[in-house]
Amino acid sequence: MTRKPIRWAALAAGLLMLPIAGALTGQAAQAAPGDLKAAPYYMPLDNNPQDIAEAIQSSGQKDYIFAFALAPSTDSCTPTWDGKPGQEVATDTAVKAKADAVRAAGGNLSVSFGGYNGIELAAACADATALADAYQQVIDKYELNHIDLDIEGDDLGDVPNETKRFEAIKILKERNADLHVTLTLPMTTVGLNEAGKAEIQRAKDMGAEIDLFKIMDFDYGGPGQDMANSAISVAEAFHQQLRQIHPEFDDAAAYARTGVILMNGHTDQPSELFTPDTFRALLDYAKQKQIGRLSYWALNRDRVCTEPGGWADGKCSSVEQQPYEFTKIIAEFQ
Repeated sequence: MTRKPIRWAALAAGLLMLPIAGALTGQAAQAAPGDLKAAPYYMPLDNNPQDIAEAIQSSGQKDYIFAFALAPSTDSCTPTWDGKPGQEVATDTAVKAKADAVRAAGGNLSVSFGGYNGIELAAACADATALADAYQQVIDKYELNHIDLDIEGDDLGDVPNETKRFEAIKILKERNADLHVTLTLPMTTVGLNEAGKAEIQRAKDMGAEIDLFKIMDFDYGGPGQDMANSAISVAEAFHQQLRQIHPEFDDAAAYARTGVILMNGHTDQPSELFTPDTFRALLDYAKQKQIGRLSYWALNRDRVCTEPGGWADGKCSSVEQQPYEFTKIIAEFQ
């Protein structure tokens, strides 16, 4: 997901959700306790963010994923909002106030590390312990029991940093007994690419406990005239790949450990278009399969454009819509 104008970029997109590394059998069909079933992404400091309390009241959607915590440079293992100097997590008050507003409304939140642009913390922190400490700073600041690792672009397939990241997750799981970790990956028209499959396999081999694997079900070049069936086809292809990597999962367990992420309106790919009807079709799919989470990029875009922008503007959907129309659909999965 891109951080600036849009969300996730033109890497064959996909969303996954996986079970805890190790053995998940019969009862694994149940998602981990405390899961955020419906959770749109939200940039709290970028792309002209809406007032989060007003968004909750208007849409009925209570849970969110705040994006993105990054490193400001490759030599600074310092969690920083959008990777911008002056937006360090340690001194933040603005995002903390929004997190507090979410909880005051009865909601919960996750923070996403990574995305398509910027420097993921694993590329800046010297070792797994330093990386775990950086993640922990964000967990402590916002009192989190959910975090999201969005791995795409140059970060996907970077084996040394992937290894460091999974070692850090093992440290975090020891420190935070109730921490729920999701891994977000891009898709292609046939599900995961080879780097994505290797990423899930590496987590499994290392014993890193990933609770939910989320697929970015957009930006893979789908047909706008039949986007719903195309996105379902990609999700089903991923489902088969997940079962191959984790043969201990039955169908229900694999769906329960899968998260699907959509993108409202125009995406980064000119061929793709997600309308409210598309979202409703994917909502029906999510309910039918009882997937672990339904999400989309992004709340910041859930409004009409009031001035000329790009094909996929980061501040609006680039289609005709009602206020918070896409978020209200996602909220039905809560």
